[in-house]
Amino acid sequence: MTSLSISSSDLRHAASLLRARRLVAFPTETVYGLGANALDAEAVKRIFEAKGRPLTSPLIVHVACEEMLPRVVAGWPDRAHELTQKFWPGPLTLVLPKKPAVPDLVTAGLPTVGVRMPAHPLALALIKECDLPLAAPSANRFTELSPTTAEHVRRSLGDRVGFILDGGPCSVGIESTVLSLATERPTLLRPGGISRTQIENVIGPIEVLTKHTEGPHASPGQHPKHYSPRTRLLLSKHGEVPQGGRGAYLQIQHKPASADVQVVYMPAVADAYAAALYQTLHDLDAQHFDWIAVEHPPHLPEWEAVLDRLRRAAHP
Repeated sequence: MTSLSISSSDLRHAASLLRARRLVAFPTETVYGLGANALDAEAVKRIFEAKGRPLTSPLIVHVACEEMLPRVVAGWPDRAHELTQKFWPGPLTLVLPKKPAVPDLVTAGLPTVGVRMPAHPLALALIKECDLPLAAPSANRFTELSPTTAEHVRRSLGDRVGFILDGGPCSVGIESTVLSLATERPTLLRPGGISRTQIENVIGPIEVLTKHTEGPHASPGQHPKHYSPRTRLLLSKHGEVPQGGRGAYLQIQHKPASADVQVVYMPAVADAYAAALYQTLHDLDAQHFDWIAVEHPPHLPEWEAVLDRLRRAAHP
């Protein structure tokens, strides 16, 4: 993956803002992140304020090299090494016991922290330039659609972010997989860009979080309503669409039951669908439809992350 041409002065400026407790939006291979110094509670607080994010939702910390890990995590088990050898840099977040230097605000008060190494060259260059681990959730208002372009960030956050590094469209298009290695058995907390099958091929069977309790969340992305366009979104199993109103339909295989609807043909392959999903929903949101109906994806393991995002987006 290549980034757009970014001047060294822009990179230095972004790094100086981060060191000065300001917020910088930057591209990763998954979505654009809203970054702040992960070791500075005052800087991290600004992320929550800009997004309107509840303090019960922890943040993921981004590093540029393994040498940064001891500043964030308290240990590095063999399973973590096996997984990162295979999937880093990439869309896999590992949850491990945190170092005391990581503020409780980053982890929702939990003793664990999620950490990953993004695969976008601009993200890595920024982290290296400022020499800071960066706490960075998606660069949008809380529960809204995640941004996969710099323009999406501008529309959602406006002047709430100090600077936006434009690295072009994100290639993966949905958030990272979050896997806890702090539990008795490795536990999938959020499906994402690395599938459960891919993980199990490396470390064997894992558990899947199915119940969400009140209070601090073990991972980002746990709220029932999340990743949502402003337009009402609903899942359609056999081409059913609402009666009345002006609507759009995202089709994989089954045609909509009504001809009076704008059809958007989506990829039939899960990875390609994921890469196109948020951009498609952003585009439809801008057209002010009354509703967006989405054909239910196949019940197959590789579609798990896409289905998670659509279910949360469709939550009333």
